[in-house]
Amino acid sequence: MKEIILTIAKQAIYDGLNYTSTLDKESLLERFPQLSNPKATFVTLSLYGELRGCIGSLIAHRSLLDDIIYNAKAAAFDDARFHPLNSEEFLHVKIEVSLLSTPEIIEYSTIDDLKSKIIIGEDGIILEKNGKKATFLPKVWEELPSFEHFFSHLCQKAGLDALCLEKHPNIWRYKVEKVE
Repeated sequence: MKEIILTIAKQAIYDGLNYTSTLDKESLLERFPQLSNPKATFVTLSLYGELRGCIGSLIAHRSLLDDIIYNAKAAAFDDARFHPLNSEEFLHVKIEVSLLSTPEIIEYSTIDDLKSKIIIGEDGIILEKNGKKATFLPKVWEELPSFEHFFSHLCQKAGLDALCLEKHPNIWRYKVEKVE
């Protein structure tokens, strides 16, 4: 199953580059019925070890097949942090698909209480306060391995003050199954 997930993501990007539509969705769903199940995914592209695009869904709202296709194309061509992927980059890009579990709210009373409930390195986190929201996949712990740095950067990504945890934002956690 992992190979087909990566093949779908790669073919979706190829189709985007070439303005084609070569994925036979009907055949894929016949051969791999689990692709029809609703699933949230993130597609992360890296080029020579550097982030090159990352777009995804936090909540399952379409089939796994459609979510992979949509997010692969969006990561390649619509991530506002990067110019659209070109044909030369496509030859060298590394594709990773993250399959997300359903997010669960974390009830906490203090920052220390929250810290005791987070599994560093394993939990993906969604933070929301006053309509501003951001997420970090679990792999971000590799770059920001301390609780304080991780949440400071996540607060800022959401457009909030770096110390936004003091204002008790809503926090959800999710797990990720990486396909690379």
